[in-house]
Amino acid sequence: MDQTLIIGLLAATLRIATPILLAGLGEVFAERAGVLNLGIEGIMLMGAIFGFIAAYLSGSLWVGLLVAMMVGLLAGLLMGLLAVTLGLNQHVSGLGVTLLASGLALFSFRVMFKGTSSAPTIAPFRQLSLPGLGLLAPIFEQYGLTYFAFLLVPAVWWVLHRTTFGLWIRAVGENPEAADTAGGNVALVRYAALAIGGVLMGLGGAFLSLAQLGSATFGIVAGRGWVAIALVIFGNWQPEKVLLGALLSAGKSPARRAALRRGRGPAAPPARGGPAGSLSVSPLAPLSRHDPGAGPGRAQRGLPGGATQAV
Repeated sequence: MDQTLIIGLLAATLRIATPILLAGLGEVFAERAGVLNLGIEGIMLMGAIFGFIAAYLSGSLWVGLLVAMMVGLLAGLLMGLLAVTLGLNQHVSGLGVTLLASGLALFSFRVMFKGTSSAPTIAPFRQLSLPGLGLLAPIFEQYGLTYFAFLLVPAVWWVLHRTTFGLWIRAVGENPEAADTAGGNVALVRYAALAIGGVLMGLGGAFLSLAQLGSATFGIVAGRGWVAIALVIFGNWQPEKVLLGALLSAGKSPARRAALRRGRGPAAPPARGGPAGSLSVSPLAPLSRHDPGAGPGRAQRGLPGGATQAV
């Protein structure tokens, strides 16, 4: 490969990894607290669609970003209501949130833009560039949300491993009965983790419509939420490993396109999003439930007060 192509591949990899990384970090918070949030796909779609609608109506991308974060927060709290307060099965609750969020997003989009002959567009966020990098400058010509996502990785690690709040999240996820006995509010910690996770998932969706594309379509998320869940599980709930997985997963797309332009490699099958896409990640869900000592997912066996949580 020539130098220009390699630089282009690296720059595209960073952009493509951004929404997966944001959503994956949100899922890390949820699963560290003992909740498998399968609503991630629908929350990302809500963030993308509602953020786009808000930006389109207000003329402000920042308003769209705020709305995407708010709908993600509400969806995370809804997941908390179903899985934590009501104690419903987390798989069913998460898929229900995905179906509800996807339906609301697509219905609102149809009502808002019915009768339009072409897909609506907005002026997206501009890319930022770092001076003085010479030939490497195009690699770092990225959106502000991309820089934010990558800087968020060490921040999430620090919160989880160096703060009292992170200690409670890990305690609630690893042994909720012991955390409850120690005086912790298990339900409140899980609600907080789901709320933070929902905000990050909404941001991941908003990146697609407000930065990368400047438009919104029904298939805009295209299964990225399910990819994020798989990366979190295989990354052992560690933010740095989620980052590595997001980069590896994102790097395949530009590399494949480059190979196709050069007449090499098979064409990729279309991505599957929506509820049907959950079939690809469903076999991974049991991996989030481990024996004692294996990881944070084992907390999903029980809730304080004798109530059990099936997953």
